[in-house]
Amino acid sequence: MEVEAAKMIGAGLAAIALAGAGVGIGLIFGSFLQGALRNPSAAPQFQAMVYIGFALAEATGLFGLVMAFVILGA
Repeated sequence: MEVEAAKMIGAGLAAIALAGAGVGIGLIFGSFLQGALRNPSAAPQFQAMVYIGFALAEATGLFGLVMAFVILGA
């Protein structure tokens, strides 16, 4: 296998983290919305935790994207 082909495969595998981040963000906000609609008075208490969860899920996707670019650039 050529080195360029291996780089492309590695970058594609590293980019799979973006799909996981998208699913994670959807689950975070979907669950929050479902809970907020069931009990609107408790929603403000959990809003900060939702944003922290969003940031962590997005960071995971960004790390995967950065690793894909690092693999392509190496």
